[in-house]
Amino acid sequence: MEEIEKKNVRKNPVENQILVIFGSNGDLAKRKLMPAIFQLYLDNLLPENFIVIGAGSQEKSEEINRTDVTKAMLEFAKESAEANPDKLQSFLEHTYYQKVNNQEFEDFGNLKNYIDHLSATLDIPKNIIYYFSIPPFLYEVVAANLIKYGLNTEEDGWKRIIVEKPFGYSYETAIDLDTKLRSGFNEDQIYRIDHYLGKETVQNIMVTRFSNGFFEPIWNRKYVDRVEITASEKIGVAGRGGYYDTSGAMRDMIQNHLLQVLAVVAMEPPSIFDSESIRNESVKVLQSLRPIKSTEINQNVVRGQYIETMVDDVIQKGYRQEKDVAPNSKTETFVALRVFVDNWRWGDVPFYIRTGKQLPEHVTEVVIHLKPAPHQLFKQRCVAQSTNMIILRISPDAGVAVDFGMKIPGAGYKVQNVNMAFHYSDLASNKISEAYERLLLDCMIGDSTLYARADAVKASWKFVDPIIHAWKSNSDIPLYFYECNTWGPKEANALFGNKELKWRAPFKKFKTE
Repeated sequence: MEEIEKKNVRKNPVENQILVIFGSNGDLAKRKLMPAIFQLYLDNLLPENFIVIGAGSQEKSEEINRTDVTKAMLEFAKESAEANPDKLQSFLEHTYYQKVNNQEFEDFGNLKNYIDHLSATLDIPKNIIYYFSIPPFLYEVVAANLIKYGLNTEEDGWKRIIVEKPFGYSYETAIDLDTKLRSGFNEDQIYRIDHYLGKETVQNIMVTRFSNGFFEPIWNRKYVDRVEITASEKIGVAGRGGYYDTSGAMRDMIQNHLLQVLAVVAMEPPSIFDSESIRNESVKVLQSLRPIKSTEINQNVVRGQYIETMVDDVIQKGYRQEKDVAPNSKTETFVALRVFVDNWRWGDVPFYIRTGKQLPEHVTEVVIHLKPAPHQLFKQRCVAQSTNMIILRISPDAGVAVDFGMKIPGAGYKVQNVNMAFHYSDLASNKISEAYERLLLDCMIGDSTLYARADAVKASWKFVDPIIHAWKSNSDIPLYFYECNTWGPKEANALFGNKELKWRAPFKKFKTE
């Protein structure tokens, strides 16, 4: 019996390894990375022999570093840390620290010596992930210093780097950064992280389509009228005015997150379900995006900026009143655009994408609007607009819903739209992993499926660059202002080209009971 039980235990596929986090004293490392690694540890998904080396500019001892990690766990992974005090203490024994000033060449020599020492002392192979949790302007600096000290070579173990967004600031800078990284790292060593792709429900879009015979046959221009992708935030820039004023919603959300989501929604079925095949198909979508010419900007793109507003008797700051934001800033905090994917499956089907800050709800979802039945027998009897929708809720209350018409009980044939929904929270026996947990584990295994490839990044920049350039060079393109706690500028509805159509308000349709 004992032998049978042993055979049923799945062997951990993660090799013994070292994770080096550059910027380990920063907000991302404290809020997301270390809690994600700790959760993987609790779930027994990490190898027996692993260490996490924090690399930061502060001078501090191992003891102080472990105290800092403990504080972060108790603040950002409070429930798990308090419920597993013994596990937390044993996890801390896997954490180390080395002072590294990212722009000091000699510090990388010290890091190499420290890695050599720990590898030999703890008997850990030099399988190393370098996580760039640092400002984008330092990516090429850190990569160059790693290359100079041979910390990229794979004679003694594999090496991988994880690069946070934004990957470049434009099409040209993305190419330049990629060239510099590729001077010492191969494409299969570079993992460009997009935490949106790590969300369980983004991944499930593929499963919803390709494993269900009643979805995939209608997932095309013959049956789909339009697609809406919404990512709204209820907060403003939240103290990130300095970064956001040089970025804006187009670079911060559209270029990476939402175009990647669009690619997952619109991609063709891969021939086999592996990393290369899946990413091949998503890249084809991005390369098929119809360019928006400078003369077509006003018809296809609307940008906005939130202004000071009284909300529930409390004054909400306008964007230009936020810290580190220029008083005359024209940076967009809202973008809505109409996009076409010029291929056989999606010819002339519009994809509407919107994102913004200080909107009424925090929600991310995809809505597939199906074409109406050819002959509307009950058109005059509908209580509400008769539409069929497939709603893919990414967050919060992740799940899938289908809207369809149903007869209202009673005499006659009055029709009302009803909602049949599935919520991931109903899978009570299964924990839904956080995006960073999934993505970190994938990199540890060497699975790049949910990471952006260089050609995908270039294709998305190639699409958005002309729009950003037109905004900068053409003062006639309007920047619309909108009040906080509204769904952005009313002009965004004009993108539909039909007065009867308007953006769907997500929070009114998809509700958990």
